[in-house]
Amino acid sequence: MSLRLGPLLRHVDSTSATVWVETGTASEVEVLGTTARTFEIRGHHYALLVLTGLEPGTSTPYEVRVDGEKVWPEADSAFPPSRIRTLPEEESRFRLVFGSCRKPHEHDSFGPDALAAYARRMAEGDDAEWPQALLMLGDQVYADETTDETKEWLSRRRDTSKPPGTEVTDFEEYTHLYLEAWGEPSIRWLLSTVPTSMIFDDHDVRDDWNTSHTWRQQMREQPWWQERLRGAIMSYWAYQHLGNLGPAELAEDETYQKAIASGGDNADLLVAYADEADNERDGTKGARWSYRRDFGKVRLLVIDSRAGRILAGGTRSMVDDDEFEWIEDNAASPCDHLLIGSSLPWLLPPVISHLQSLNERACERPGWRGRLAEKIRQAADLEHWAAFRDSFVRLAAMIAREGRREDPPASIAVLSGDVHHAYIAEARYPEPVTSAVYQLTCSPVHNAMPRPLRLAFAATWSARVASLARRWARRGGVEPAPLDWTKTSGPHFGNVIATVETTGRSAVTTIEQAIGDGLTEVARQRLA
Repeated sequence: MSLRLGPLLRHVDSTSATVWVETGTASEVEVLGTTARTFEIRGHHYALLVLTGLEPGTSTPYEVRVDGEKVWPEADSAFPPSRIRTLPEEESRFRLVFGSCRKPHEHDSFGPDALAAYARRMAEGDDAEWPQALLMLGDQVYADETTDETKEWLSRRRDTSKPPGTEVTDFEEYTHLYLEAWGEPSIRWLLSTVPTSMIFDDHDVRDDWNTSHTWRQQMREQPWWQERLRGAIMSYWAYQHLGNLGPAELAEDETYQKAIASGGDNADLLVAYADEADNERDGTKGARWSYRRDFGKVRLLVIDSRAGRILAGGTRSMVDDDEFEWIEDNAASPCDHLLIGSSLPWLLPPVISHLQSLNERACERPGWRGRLAEKIRQAADLEHWAAFRDSFVRLAAMIAREGRREDPPASIAVLSGDVHHAYIAEARYPEPVTSAVYQLTCSPVHNAMPRPLRLAFAATWSARVASLARRWARRGGVEPAPLDWTKTSGPHFGNVIATVETTGRSAVTTIEQAIGDGLTEVARQRLA
């Protein structure tokens, strides 16, 4: 097929849009009169079309042509035409949908896919009710937990009795994961018509990715790890990262500009880029994956809480100082609502939060006690913001600072996933903050949590148990948290999707669960 995957509608503002495609061969791709040549990575061909000069506040159906042949929409499609809907110049209602942790193939033991259910509802409804943005907060693909279909495909490609077995090993195998995840008809249509932003989490690479310096050293000893990580970063750059950038950022991106100008295979360019992106040198990383999107007076600031971690030399930080300064600078702009995307929740159930901070301190101890704490950290996935305590406190301070400014946002909300349940928590600072501050967590879109873990997560919101965990953490040397938070809804289990809807300085969030062929509201919270 001339069109292998896509189109994906990615960055859209009032006058421009980007459309991503993967084609079967080197080609010229056209959308709404804009053309682009594909660029190549190891026999795979991609194009990111940058459409400019669009009219604000318009909704325009579009087609994709490859070498002059119409390839999208597909002739037998049951879905409405894909559309590019530019943002209006004047203030209006804005709706963002978000979630994380989506495995492909709806009809399996995980139950109905919340994103597929949302797509069906969109297709059957009025396009005036479609969201203006979709935010996928990690685990778009599962490189370490492949489906039965992918296991069979891998077994035909190589000997899966050798490490890493039925996990993926290289760029080619990653391309198969993206085809599997984004090729399902309902998901493919949804991604073609809702501007989508993305960020990776651990399963996009491997469970517990960058948990600690010890974990990183252990993985680097595996003979297959280097090529696996290269494949992960190279494919993330091509499939996810480029679409997060707007036209001006793409024009300044040196790697992207070299790729589209090369006229040949860019594998060597991307291998070098991947190695540099993972390299931790003098407390810095070689790439920044965090980014910003503005939707009128709603600002979305997405933080990379996986790839940019600083772990060596006794330092633990979610991102290096330069990137944190970039995050703080980009948070400091007048807006009605500040949405902070992080694949990992900032505010966990309090019991878990205190224990993660305590474990971080315990891992610093010498001898067998520190080694035992490290084993517990890896076994129990104790590697969220609370386990990077300095970063947790710095983010808390940034949010408080923005919430106390002269013209603060009406609401500041951290949008997250990862933990396979959904909840809404409200934050309170000792010194009042004008903005309402919330943690909104929505996960999974299509996955599962064992029943015993559901019971355990429900217990971690207990105020009594939290008090015990807090005292234990204090005795272990953990300073008191700079804020408190309480759950206002949840925990909700099952496959879920969440929405933040704003009108002026008002905002409401909704969590819906996939049941049968549809979605059922399980939580609604006014944020401002």
